[in-house]
Amino acid sequence: MTKSELIQRLAEQNPHLYLRDVEKIVDTLFEEITAALADGNRVELRGFGAFSVKHREARMGRNPRTGESVHVEAKRLPFFKTGKGLRERLNGETTDAPQKEDSWY
Repeated sequence: MTKSELIQRLAEQNPHLYLRDVEKIVDTLFEEITAALADGNRVELRGFGAFSVKHREARMGRNPRTGESVHVEAKRLPFFKTGKGLRERLNGETTDAPQKEDSWY
């Protein structure tokens, strides 16, 4: 699903909102997540997942074509960890099913 498809689906599900308003809401949501990550904060959406920033230290890498050693700068990378609700939905599990007891014998 692309961003424009997401906006279109949300607009269809909320006919009382103008398409431009839905687009502004989606843009604002993404901007706020991006700004929080840029500030080094974690963004947690319960049941969906958590966005965070991983730090990679500078290191020596290798050019795969020439085999030559190259310096790789330190960098920050976005990281997403799925939430329990999303994992369960993707795996076809239901949250209201009785839990299976572990046998200890």
